[in-house]
Amino acid sequence: MLNCLPHGFFRISLLLSLLLSTGQFATAQIAEQVYSQDYKINPERVGELSIDIDNMTFFKNNEFEGDIIKGYTLPGLWFQAKAVYHPLENIKLEAGFHSLYFHGAKKYPSYAYLDITTWNPESYQSGAHLLPYFRAHLALSDNVDLVLGNIYGGSNHRLIAPLYNPELNLTADPEVGLQLLYQSRFIDLDTWINWQSFAFRMDTHQEAFTAGLSTRLKFNSPDSRFHVYMPLQALAQHRGGELDTLTVNSVQTFMNGAAGLGLDWNVGYGALKSINVEADFLGYYQESGKLWPLDDGYAYFLSASADIYDFRVKAAYLRGSDFISMFGSPLYGAVSTAYEHVYVNPSTCFVGLEYSRSFGKAYNLGVELEYYITSNDGFIGFHNNEVRTMKNGASFSAGVYLRVSPSFLIKSFR
Repeated sequence: MLNCLPHGFFRISLLLSLLLSTGQFATAQIAEQVYSQDYKINPERVGELSIDIDNMTFFKNNEFEGDIIKGYTLPGLWFQAKAVYHPLENIKLEAGFHSLYFHGAKKYPSYAYLDITTWNPESYQSGAHLLPYFRAHLALSDNVDLVLGNIYGGSNHRLIAPLYNPELNLTADPEVGLQLLYQSRFIDLDTWINWQSFAFRMDTHQEAFTAGLSTRLKFNSPDSRFHVYMPLQALAQHRGGELDTLTVNSVQTFMNGAAGLGLDWNVGYGALKSINVEADFLGYYQESGKLWPLDDGYAYFLSASADIYDFRVKAAYLRGSDFISMFGSPLYGAVSTAYEHVYVNPSTCFVGLEYSRSFGKAYNLGVELEYYITSNDGFIGFHNNEVRTMKNGASFSAGVYLRVSPSFLIKSFR
């Protein structure tokens, strides 16, 4: 992993110096503080009707080198406005809209997710991408929550990076379907269905949905000096249906899975707050269809992070064979999205730095720098078996994110 260090660490050190000059810090966990939502219902809000605003404004620049993926920039925002009502202590209802806008864009696909050209309608929206938003949330007990409609998705699932690209928190549609959440002393469980495409009779596109499971087995308390846990994660996407008019490749099913072991060391001494290390084994399987050129593969993923002051320094290494991730970054996979290439024994080395700061409960800023080194033993074209060599690729990414989520009380019916 030492060959990850050249000029990426120089850029990280520069940002570190700039941020230290601000003199104030907050928890350096962008996934938890900026991307995620607290899903627990507050019983003290029973009878309240409010208008909640949720906005993420972002600027992310991806300078990708090599043949795996082309670079691009994401300047834009997404915006939600919702009426929120708590009729009972254990029920919360939300209704409104979600809008995505990229600066300079004139039109958007009616649905925006991965591989949209293969299963989404050929229709577009002008001006901005606009979707209805509705969530019905029922707390069945102190430990169990049932969610219908727009579920708590993205980073709330706590999927590891090779299975879910954190950038999707900026660009993907809100997940919608069914979700069951369970928390106890020994296990955290999140299982869901995200329905991504609905098909009417005689449609020319497929219905598509993703089923997911994310669990964390806790061998002791997370507040312990040394907390040991076991993550178990699985994703399965099915594209098909009986109502569409497709006759070729009309059914496709893909699966990803991960199992591992992790350790949190809650140091709590001086500038060093905590250290995390985790090792995961990943799998990929194409059960039906031929969308991808590989039917199965595997990889192992090693990651580590340290919270120093209020920064998080992180590093990771992935080595795989024919591994493909449905929702992860192509930098962690064996298939190029820029060219028709399959990579032989690809590996990715990653280092990064993130910083986040809270300006009150509803205002959070995140800044991150990421640096990737990708390598492999050569590549094979989709249509031939000739193995050719390819040089290593160095990729750099930087992003700034501002999450604003105020709530305005309209009336209390208590």
